[in-house]
Order: sequence, then C-alpha cells, then structure tokens
Amino acid sequence: MENEVKSFEYSVTDEYEGLRIDKLLSELCPSFSRTYIKKLIDDKKVFCNGKNVKASFQISENDFIRMEIPPAQIPEILPQDIPLDIIYEDSDVLVVNKPKDMVVHPAAGHYKDTLVNAVMYHCHDNLSGINGVMRPGIVHRIDKDTTGSVIICKNDNAHQKIAEQLKEHSINRVYHAICYGIIKEDEGTISSLIGRSPTDRKKMAVVLSGGKEAITHFRVLKRFEADNMTYIECRLETGRTHQIRVHMAHIGHPLLGDEVYGNGRKSKFKLKGQCLHAKTLGFIHPVTNEYIETDAELPEYFTHLLNVLK
Repeated sequence: MENEVKSFEYSVTDEYEGLRIDKLLSELCPSFSRTYIKKLIDDKKVFCNGKNVKASFQISENDFIRMEIPPAQIPEILPQDIPLDIIYEDSDVLVVNKPKDMVVHPAAGHYKDTLVNAVMYHCHDNLSGINGVMRPGIVHRIDKDTTGSVIICKNDNAHQKIAEQLKEHSINRVYHAICYGIIKEDEGTISSLIGRSPTDRKKMAVVLSGGKEAITHFRVLKRFEADNMTYIECRLETGRTHQIRVHMAHIGHPLLGDEVYGNGRKSKFKLKGQCLHAKTLGFIHPVTNEYIETDAELPEYFTHLLNVLK
C-alpha cells in the first residue's frame, strides 16, 4: 500500500552507547537528511523504549529505537500556460522541441515550469497515465540543458507502443552536438557499457562491468580547426542516461559547455550546459503504423556558435 506508514526499528549496540539519537538515525539512515530526521523527532515519530524523545536524547546499549516514516506526499502537479514549440501533433502523440533550461518532468523541489506542466495545459486530460501522476504522457526524456525533440503520448495505447519501440531501439534518434577537439575520422561507432561512476555516484561513466550496453554512431559535419572544435551528428542505437555526453568524453572529445563531463574544460562562450540538440525523431505511429519523422530546428544559441566558430 502506497499510503502505509513504514517504520525503522533498531536495537542499540554498544558501539553507539552515549550517542545522540538524531546522530544515530542519521548514520543508520543515510538516505534521510538530518533536517528530515529532526522533523520526524519533532513530530513525535521517533520512540526509544516506547517513549517519545528529543533530538539530543543520549542512547544506551540495548535501547530499542523505533522511527515511523509517513508516506511521501505527492504534490499536485498543475497545468501551466507555457508556450510549446510543437513539431507534430495528432490525437495520439505530440512531438515538441524542448528549449534549454526546461526540466522534462517534475521531481523533488521542482514541481513547476516543467514540460509536463506545459503539456498538461495544452492536452488537458488527454495524456497517458502509465508513468504516474508525476510523469503524465512522458515515455522518454532528455536532459534539462539538452534541447530538441521529445515525444508525448496522449493515451496508454500510444505509450505502450512507443515504449516498445524505445525498448527495441527501433526509434530513429539523431542528435547534433559541438565537441572539443578535432575528430580525425569522418565517422565512427562507440560501443561500451555505461553505468554509475565508481568515483562519483551522481555521474555516469564507461565501466568494465555492471553497466548496460551503449552504442553511439557519430559522423563529422564540420571541423573548426582554428577553434579546435568539431560539429558532429550522433545517432543513438541505445538510450542510456547521458549516453552521448559520456561517450564523447570517453574518447577525449567532451561536449562544448558540458560542466559535468567536460573534464574541467572552460568554454570562451557563455553557455548554459552542454551543446547538444535532439534534432531528428523517427517512429512508427502507434495507431496508423506509418513511419513519422520529425525535425527540430536548432536553437538560436547553437546556430550562433556555428556562425562564429572558425
């Protein structure tokens, strides 16, 4: 049951003798912040030997600690009248050209100004519900600072059919990017496993084991010798988190503006995030079975770069 109150129980061992109860719970429950644990204590959700205690309470060996964890409150996601750059739309699917600095779906601490808020206003109640109330219509996503094509599903049938194509890697997804350095080959393929970085769990990385297969095909569109940069096209055979960014950094050509995988490189241009655009999206329509291919225009900052680079 999603609304069921969960609990954490622990019998204190000698190593924690004399420790404050808030510090004990922070150590034993690292996924909870100190602030959240203090709130649970203040809300009388923490017990020692059956009695409520304060955060400063010092525990003893063999004390029995019980902490009640209330169900997470899912905030109401509200429609917002945010303009959408619509590339394609019918009664089953919607393809939009997402701008830079827009999150695709709501998450903790970010419940407004997302693509979901915008499509809820545009589509009203005509969105798939498979991914729950936080992600209505969302079958895939792109990063906040990546621009370009995102497909929205208006009903569960469309969602299931598009999700199957994503799983089978049959959707044609082509990205344009500008990366550091001059790539000598005209085209190539990067094939590896991608998983959580063993040194930084917030990042993805090419790993030797434990990751998922990731394949990126790239093609050079233009070389800017004077600025030591290359304009490329990348076609995804798979769709792993941060795949293009990780793969290009792995071969020594991180994306221009990528502050996470840029290996400390600083751009002379004032960019907000990586120079990456989801340009082409091709899929089999979930109802008509026609092949639909959309093309998202490059954003202004991207075309400006192409004009000023040498």
